[in-house]
Amino acid sequence: MALLTVPSHQIAIPSPNNLYYYRISLLASPLAPLTYESIELLHAGDIVTVTLNKKIKQGVVLSLVDKPSFTCEQICANEGKSFLHVSLEIASFISEYYVCSLGEALGLFTPLLHTNPKPQTLPALAIELSSKQEAAFAFIQSHEKTLLFGDTGSGKTEVYIKSIHKCLQEGKNAILLMPEIGLTPQMKKRLKSHFGVFVAIWHSRITKSAKEKIIQDIEGGKVRIIAGTRSALFLPLERVGLIVVDEEHDDSYKSNANPRYNAKDLAHLFAKKYTAKLILGSATPSVGSYKNTPHFRLDETFHASSKKIVYEDMHNELSPSLLAKVEQYLEAKKQIIIFLPTRANFKYIACRECGENILCPHCSVGMSLHSDKNALVCHYCHFTQPIPKACPSCGCKEIEAKRIGTAEVVLQLKERFGDARIEKFDKDAITTHKKLNDTLKKLNENSIDILVGTQMLAKGHDYPNIALSIVMGIDTLLNIPDFRSREKALALIIQIAGRAGRNGEGEVYIQSKNATLWSKYIGNYELFLQEELAFRKELYPPFKKLMRILVSHKKEQKAQDILEQIKANAMKFPSVEVVGYGKADIAMIAGKYRYNILLRSSDTKALLQYAHLAKRYPVQIDVDPLSFS
Repeated sequence: MALLTVPSHQIAIPSPNNLYYYRISLLASPLAPLTYESIELLHAGDIVTVTLNKKIKQGVVLSLVDKPSFTCEQICANEGKSFLHVSLEIASFISEYYVCSLGEALGLFTPLLHTNPKPQTLPALAIELSSKQEAAFAFIQSHEKTLLFGDTGSGKTEVYIKSIHKCLQEGKNAILLMPEIGLTPQMKKRLKSHFGVFVAIWHSRITKSAKEKIIQDIEGGKVRIIAGTRSALFLPLERVGLIVVDEEHDDSYKSNANPRYNAKDLAHLFAKKYTAKLILGSATPSVGSYKNTPHFRLDETFHASSKKIVYEDMHNELSPSLLAKVEQYLEAKKQIIIFLPTRANFKYIACRECGENILCPHCSVGMSLHSDKNALVCHYCHFTQPIPKACPSCGCKEIEAKRIGTAEVVLQLKERFGDARIEKFDKDAITTHKKLNDTLKKLNENSIDILVGTQMLAKGHDYPNIALSIVMGIDTLLNIPDFRSREKALALIIQIAGRAGRNGEGEVYIQSKNATLWSKYIGNYELFLQEELAFRKELYPPFKKLMRILVSHKKEQKAQDILEQIKANAMKFPSVEVVGYGKADIAMIAGKYRYNILLRSSDTKALLQYAHLAKRYPVQIDVDPLSFS
């Protein structure tokens, strides 16, 4: 994509009518750049106000151009803010690679005010590393990018902190990315204790005024460390010397909205542009990062602990054996976490007579039972309806619930253990940042006996007093049509298992029909990575590139027609393989029929050419997809 290609003779010479003409990209707009005129000399990256169809819009100056043959609207105002040059370059890449407009890509970034940063005094660092951690730190210093493959409790954060301190000593700034807002309270506490006012925490739920204050402090040189979720990568932090991506395996780094970028992958580009070091950290690193990044194995534990793993040949229920185990730990006054992949009371409601699930009328998925609302809720379009008294298909009045969820587990546990303090930890219960902080605080103060939750439990939280980790329903994840299903399920088990016994003895209780699979790899995740690489060779990432194109339309025939036209383009690209096409796994959401096509290639250029050709249709294009439903 041509960006910032401004002939030198044009930079300061206006047209004969004393006007300058500029290519302007409208922020967050899908439109191609437009041409506007101005009497003012502007620079690439300047933020301006323009009108489009009589509406005020913000735009970014891309380049100075010759006077066009058509009449142009005038630029309304120069806002006195601009994007960093590196931001323009990276936005250009995002636009090309993730198949979106330049305006949509630039909409990810935060502009910079023109200020003069003041030097700040760097605090002394009071942190001691073990010999193994020192070796990890030395490895990081000798490599441009590093995968810190560290077991849960091995002290990865301490290595991050020392690396950040060295970066600051060199007069540079640092970015630390985390996959979830939920991780920020604990990381904030750790970073603030070492770096004080140099640290700013950034995520979507902080207030507008707080965000403005952070930007001011960045521009004034007061903030030199940004810690936050994926949007923190796009702040106007200059002189970046280190980027850390914690829990790099987590899918939350991938955006589900346009632009469908992956912040972990973009961190490589940011680091290259800034000539910064990159650290990817995880106890269960992704297969791609393990293959493509020099790694250091940090396999010691910071706390003395022992752990045993028990398997029960069950799928997903509160069995007598599981309940006995819970009772044993409650009597010993020890804390318990219980993981299962499903929230609400039950995932599906089915008829005993005909076996049909009660489906959402707008989506081709089963409705979930929420007893607290006395209703069925669709977790895709959020449609809600009363619980029916009879099967809509056959009229039978015998309806049963299937696939137990977090709310039902909490309900049954409270009925069985009336005196136990039991709380839920999922998206239904943790709706605000305050609720998250309050729940974690109560858990760490031993005011909760059992915490029942979904994948939020595995997001890197520090649970120092958990003695028993229970994993239910993990086999459900193996049945998802995704080439990464084993990787995701195993990583989840290891992350949940790692929460038990942080300060002493711990036990992990796993309900599964696949104990042989888990027992082979839980203690040796590196073996799994090596064998998974052999399995994926010549078929899947990191050896091949994947791209998913989704068609969604209220008329099913129209969706099919568009898909056929897109599929026909494959003949123009011999190096691009059609893996499969047809109805999406979830064939309808919110009243729209969904069809998709999955493409595979070793030729990234050809795959992107295919994508940009398909862009002219009303489709969603997902390069390097992580979701296939």
